[in-house]
Amino acid sequence: MDSSKSKKFRKMIRAVNWYPPYLFSGIKVIDYAADFSMFRTRLNLTWFNRDLMGTAFGGSLYAMCDPFFMFILLIQLGEEYIVWDKTASIEFLKPGKETVYAEFKLSPSQIDEIKITVDRDGKGVFEFPCEVTDGVGNIIAKLTKGVYVRRKDFVKPNA
Repeated sequence: MDSSKSKKFRKMIRAVNWYPPYLFSGIKVIDYAADFSMFRTRLNLTWFNRDLMGTAFGGSLYAMCDPFFMFILLIQLGEEYIVWDKTASIEFLKPGKETVYAEFKLSPSQIDEIKITVDRDGKGVFEFPCEVTDGVGNIIAKLTKGVYVRRKDFVKPNA
């Protein structure tokens, strides 16, 4: 990846931390890989994001996980592909009573498999699991994100 693109993506990630829904929810990108294949987020529990029970609001738990697999694929696949979040599911396992964390990572082999599938089929929806954990590693929630990927030059065959 050339340095101008890398600089552009680093700027985009810094901007995410100032995005009002993240800023006011206490969500922050706290780490990412130099090649943008991994992101780590944190949700600080504050009165802005507590639910009626005093625990982390489920919408905030979901929001801290929302765009990151899409970001990874947008960056890794390049401009020849269209990438959109398509589906999501979340299972709440324990109440979030403190700061929680999530990590999103795709290996080069996973990215290669997606590229091969999309180059062959024109498009596809790919699902990725994620866990939200507390500071000692207890799983608070499990998510599955479905990301739609299509080649820009894909033409749907006539039926």
